[in-house]
Amino acid sequence: MLLEIRDGSVSRQGQPVLSHFDFEIRGTEKIAVVGRNGAGKTTLLDVLNGSAELELNEKNRESGVKKARAFTVGMLEQQTRSSDQRSVSVCVEEAVLSGRSDDFRFSEERFALEREFERMFTGLGFSKDDREKKLSEFSGGENVKIRLILLLLARPDVLILDEPTNHLDLASVEWLEMRVRDYPGAVVMVSHDRFFLDRTADVVWEVSGGKLVRYPGNYTKYREQKTANLEKERKAWERQQDEIQKQKELIERFRHKPRKAAFARSRKKMLERMQPVQKPEEDDAVIRTGEILPLRRGSKSVYECEHLKIGYDREIRELSFRIRRGQKIGVMGANGTGKSAFLRTLAGVLEPLGGKQSVGVNVDAAYFDQQSASITSDERVIDWFHNRYPSLPEKEVRTILAGYLFYGKDMGKKVNSLSGGEKARLVLASLMQSRPNLLILDEPTNHMDIPAKETLESVFRNYRGTIVFVSHDRYFLGRVAESLLIFEEEKDRVSYYPFGYNHYLERRDRGDAGEDLSLVRSAENQRLLDELRAVPKGERHRIRELSTEEAIISWEFEQNHREREKAELFFRSLCEEWEKMLQKKREIPETLEAYMNPEASETRPGEPAAAGAEGAAAAELRKRIEEARDAWTETLLAWYDIWQDTREAAEEEKES
Repeated sequence: MLLEIRDGSVSRQGQPVLSHFDFEIRGTEKIAVVGRNGAGKTTLLDVLNGSAELELNEKNRESGVKKARAFTVGMLEQQTRSSDQRSVSVCVEEAVLSGRSDDFRFSEERFALEREFERMFTGLGFSKDDREKKLSEFSGGENVKIRLILLLLARPDVLILDEPTNHLDLASVEWLEMRVRDYPGAVVMVSHDRFFLDRTADVVWEVSGGKLVRYPGNYTKYREQKTANLEKERKAWERQQDEIQKQKELIERFRHKPRKAAFARSRKKMLERMQPVQKPEEDDAVIRTGEILPLRRGSKSVYECEHLKIGYDREIRELSFRIRRGQKIGVMGANGTGKSAFLRTLAGVLEPLGGKQSVGVNVDAAYFDQQSASITSDERVIDWFHNRYPSLPEKEVRTILAGYLFYGKDMGKKVNSLSGGEKARLVLASLMQSRPNLLILDEPTNHMDIPAKETLESVFRNYRGTIVFVSHDRYFLGRVAESLLIFEEEKDRVSYYPFGYNHYLERRDRGDAGEDLSLVRSAENQRLLDELRAVPKGERHRIRELSTEEAIISWEFEQNHREREKAELFFRSLCEEWEKMLQKKREIPETLEAYMNPEASETRPGEPAAAGAEGAAAAELRKRIEEARDAWTETLLAWYDIWQDTREAAEEEKES
């Protein structure tokens, strides 16, 4: 244990921020600190950095900060521009020599650090001449890069990073991810970049209600565990509330009956002794779990284009591509490569400069871009939404808006007073309520906080229509996109990648330099990628999705086969459980009727819950069996759809 805080408290201007909290740093852990704005994340970093102190706790002698040994701390604070008049060279010399002996000045290690600085400095886009510039002459993003390099050179035992990815481009963020993962000491970081935390963190500490809770794993693991914990706590609270209500009903029923008064008093004492279960706080995000179905299913072929030339006053790209029903395609690429032009052309807002395109039958498209969120209105939020769907009752309107994080007072706000992220949420709620079967989204989560992003992620993951979207939020891209459309800058082409963003990064990171990403071998998908290697290269503008159709369908059959087996085994196991339970009840005939017909038997208050409880258990098991049968049927129908797609693909190949 490098550092341990026990029963610590910190106040700011007389107001408690963190109260009686625990925290620890184990060895070289990479720690992410998360929580709402104002929860106390920066206060914790100040305590670790030594710029804030814990309050004296005389009641607990074990409280305070304990260190296994003396160690150094370096912190990257939130700031954009610097007024520092020192040159980069002077700062490098100070960082390299700080805390080291005079002998180090002329050692080989000192010159090795200098060379490492040169590699990092030029690798992040600086020229060698920039070393003589003053820090105040650099932009905010450049200052962040320089301060990061200096901290990495100083190599403190504990590196503290407060929003390190702010003002950095994607290449710089990926460089930082690699440096953090390989850092020889401990790292404590606060960031709103969830993908950065996913790629770097070993453990997550959540700050909430003045306390800190430790979750092992990265950000995704933390969210999964927190969601599971909240569900468990909610069920425990609901069970206790049900029990309290039942006992109160019994007490009220028998308290005035002389023969049952003692029983009522015992129930009352039991309630008084019951340890109350705290009602859990609701998650900031609204996580959807049920399917969101389009109003119309639409045709299997949603969109096709051939030699389509896209652009504004000049051609940017030429591509041939098709979109099939149910696909969720994330569009990637550097700025200026034609992503937004493609979405605008797909939505019919921008006319193509050449080539052919066609939209499928019964395709209902909804298009969202940054201008979509620039709505102006003096209406209240609830009125703005209700006027677009006047047939909905007000109660349902409130429920729908709450699903997009508009609660209570939020619904009474004027639309003009909303922030950019709030307006985007309102517009997206309106679009989703129309239940289109094709969503075309250009940066839908810009200016949104993490709960809003996670809410939309759950919406789009459970949406059963087709989505084509552009996003620079890598975590959002990884959670929603099931395949990628990559607008490549250097090769001036558009490539299709048949898997998600995380799969793409893994293949990219493992692949050899210069090798075609789609042809990189994979341990997890060995057979599929071997087939991809044999695919001949097509025309420059033709997306490889057409040439890898057979491999994709094969992969879909594999996935479906696993799901069918799992669903069938679960269904049969429940049927066996039903047979075993029936066999037991046949041995006691008087309970069989109650078991088979739970509604025909009631448990009298104060008496053993025998037949009634058994009948309820039977009803619950029958319900689970029906749900399992339906789930198995769904996998069989999915297999049939894939088989139909295979036939259609074969027929199209014959015709061509």
